[in-house]
Amino acid sequence: MSRIGKNPVPVPAGVTLSVDGQTVTAKGPKGELSFTLPLAVKGALEGEQFVVTPNGDDKLARSMWGMSRSMVANLIEGVTKGFQKNLELRGVGYRAQSKGSSIVLQLGYSHEINYTPPEGITLTVPKATEIQVSGIDKQMVGQVAAVIRSYRKPEPYKGKGVRYEGEFVRSKEGKKK
Repeated sequence: MSRIGKNPVPVPAGVTLSVDGQTVTAKGPKGELSFTLPLAVKGALEGEQFVVTPNGDDKLARSMWGMSRSMVANLIEGVTKGFQKNLELRGVGYRAQSKGSSIVLQLGYSHEINYTPPEGITLTVPKATEIQVSGIDKQMVGQVAAVIRSYRKPEPYKGKGVRYEGEFVRSKEGKKK
C-alpha cells in the first residue's frame, strides 16, 4: 500500500482539472499543464478530489502509484502558486545580470556565459550574486537551475561557484607543507 498514492489530491477553487483517458490537464490562474498517467495506474475525479488507483498488484503498478499522485499534485500547485529555486554566486568577480529574458553570467572564465531559458521559465537577478528561477513546471524549474549550477559547480577548497540557496558545501583542507 502506497502511503503517498492512497491520499487523494484536493482540487482547490479556481483550478479546473480534466481527465481524458490517461491524460490529466490542470488549468489555473498561472497557466495550463498536463501529465500522462502511466498505464499501470488510473485516475478519476471524485467531487473536489483526484484519486489515483493502481491497475493490479504488481510491482510496477505499486511503484507508479505514488509517483503519479505526486505529479498530479505538482500540476495543481504549479498552476496555482508556481515554483521557484534560488541560486547564489560565490567567488571574487562572480556575478550575473539580466539582459531581456536571458542572463549573462561571469564565472571566472575568460568569456561571459549567456543563458536563455526555455519558454515558461523566468529568470530574475535581484542582486548581482543571486538568481531566481521561477515557473509553473517543477521539473523544468529544477532542470534550468541545475544547468546554471553546472556552469561552475561549488568547489570544496575555497567554496567558489554557483550553489543552491542554503546548500552546504563541505570544505576540504588544502595541501600541507
